[in-house]
Amino acid sequence: MRTLEHCLSDIMRGVTDCGSSEHFKGFQGSNINSLQSMAQLHGKPFFQGIDDHIPEEAGGFVDNSVMPLNSPTRSSPHSQNSESVERFSRKVFVGGLPPDIDEDEITSSFRRFGPLVVDWPHKAESKSYFPPKGYAFLLFQDESSVQQLIEACITDEDKLYLCVSSPTIKDKPVQIRPWRLSDADFVLNASMPLDPRKTVFVGGVPRPLKAFELAMIMDRLYGGVCYAGIDTDPELKYPKGAGRVAFANQQSYIAAISARFVQLQHGDIDKRVEVKPYVLDDQMCDECQGQLCGGKFAPFFCANVTCLQYYCEQCWATIHSKTGREYHKPLVKEGADRPRAVPFRWC
Repeated sequence: MRTLEHCLSDIMRGVTDCGSSEHFKGFQGSNINSLQSMAQLHGKPFFQGIDDHIPEEAGGFVDNSVMPLNSPTRSSPHSQNSESVERFSRKVFVGGLPPDIDEDEITSSFRRFGPLVVDWPHKAESKSYFPPKGYAFLLFQDESSVQQLIEACITDEDKLYLCVSSPTIKDKPVQIRPWRLSDADFVLNASMPLDPRKTVFVGGVPRPLKAFELAMIMDRLYGGVCYAGIDTDPELKYPKGAGRVAFANQQSYIAAISARFVQLQHGDIDKRVEVKPYVLDDQMCDECQGQLCGGKFAPFFCANVTCLQYYCEQCWATIHSKTGREYHKPLVKEGADRPRAVPFRWC
């Protein structure tokens, strides 16, 4: 089954067959212009103390009760009477593990749900059999295994827990945090067409943060948000720690990129993250319209608010040799849709 992100990418490439309309669930009411534009964007819990053992780089824990975000609450993660089956990433975060539990014991604790691999950051380099910071990731072979795991969990304050044992600790509740695929995209204002040139890249997004939460935070700070998306990896569909936010007006867009950094404060999350213009790789030079570069796409984007344009190499050199613009730095698109500054060598 293909993801919404893949379908939107296909729209950008002119492919019209996205498979099932199921991928567009949650976008009813979005006009066709919005969907086509999106293609270019490409309190403590009951188990006291578990959250205290999860480091910030693991994503932290989101307390949805802190800020009203217009999200439906769930009394249970599994509703037999739901109209449609929720889909999840095959990668699942598990936190608050016993300090003496090793990889084999974690695997044994979750093998009943299906074949899996246990992983954690820098596992290969550390050559350790124990998760060093009390958390790990479960990489299941089948998505159905995640559904079975959720069914077996205890729910408390909209968080999921499962008891596991180690050689010295019996039946310790650990937090299970699955990623719901529908949380990767959120349209706040479906009446507005989405403009990639009014879209920002947000780096270092905490992995528990959902698209609608990112949208509401950015809208509160800058206003005018019409769409937010969380970047996920293509295979496991798990958050990569970055996102995109599209604005409906130039004023909000400029305010966001001028800030350069934003403090994401939401629940247990309090993190300063980077904000940059979202750079496209299929734009013509705004100065020569391709006439001076053989019709090739422009490699450079100037993020300075006095420019905000795409340039070919020749036009960049011409425009930015002028007084006041010689210190502007070009952005180019790199892996994972992340824009980066590059040194420009004068011809």
